[in-house]
Amino acid sequence: MKSRPSLAPLTLALLLSATPALASEDTEAESPAPEEQAQPEPAPAPPAPPPFAFTKPVFDETWATIGLGVGMVPSYAGSDDYIAFPLPLIAGRVGGVGIAPNGPGFVLDLNPGKPGLAPRKRARLAFGPAFRFRNDRNNRIGDEVVARAGKLDAALEVGANVAVSIPNVVKPFDQLNLGVQARRDVLGAHGGWVIEPQVGYRALVGKGFTLQAQASIEIVTDRFADYYFSVTPGQSAASGLAQFRADGGVNRIGTTAILAYDLDRNPLNGGWSLTGVGGYSRLIGDSADTPYTAVRGDANLFILGAGVAFTF
Repeated sequence: MKSRPSLAPLTLALLLSATPALASEDTEAESPAPEEQAQPEPAPAPPAPPPFAFTKPVFDETWATIGLGVGMVPSYAGSDDYIAFPLPLIAGRVGGVGIAPNGPGFVLDLNPGKPGLAPRKRARLAFGPAFRFRNDRNNRIGDEVVARAGKLDAALEVGANVAVSIPNVVKPFDQLNLGVQARRDVLGAHGGWVIEPQVGYRALVGKGFTLQAQASIEIVTDRFADYYFSVTPGQSAASGLAQFRADGGVNRIGTTAILAYDLDRNPLNGGWSLTGVGGYSRLIGDSADTPYTAVRGDANLFILGAGVAFTF
């Protein structure tokens, strides 16, 4: 869930550079006699230090944010029944490798750039492995008719993420990310591929707040669509739903927003923060037309959650 980490050090850089250095003037003119010398003017008071100027930033070569929340999510993709579900968060940087959340999973950035206080002026290429856990219709199926069709196996999708990060797009210290992920199930559940283009934006909003927003499109292969959205003869007999054969293509479009608030309003020193998340996505094509969605559920899917995190 959040990415204020890369923005907070940049804020400190701006604040630190705001402290002017005091200069002195030398003169070669002959000094007048003591009785003729003008009384020296009082020295100006030193400027007040900027906020957080003496705070050691937590976002250095190694840092981490760990959090946990709870959200209301559909009981499966296409369900109109909502269940409470844990929302874990992990983000940080360890050994020069960045870590960021990726839905129920994470991505690694093998080129996170140098840590420090200077704001980036150029675009950066981020790349690394991507992981996503998927447990649709694996447990807690809210609809008893869909439940009679049987449970599905959990999937672990593993692949790669490539993105371009562009700083200072709309305001100082914001960041625009344009990327794409390609992942394949390695547990033998759906056994297909998922291609996910993504557009993300991150910025400081007021004092202590960080906002992240992301929009994405999920494109799936036939094996993925057939596993989650087809109604086989056996499933039809068990549930009473009509048989249906699903093909791959664009599976869903969606957007998610995450707002984090630092409890001491100091975005540099780590510590506790509160996080809120909201999202909307819509199933498209066969994922919307399958009886699991069209008859028993809804193609419009929502997520709403809140949590707490600690950065150190």
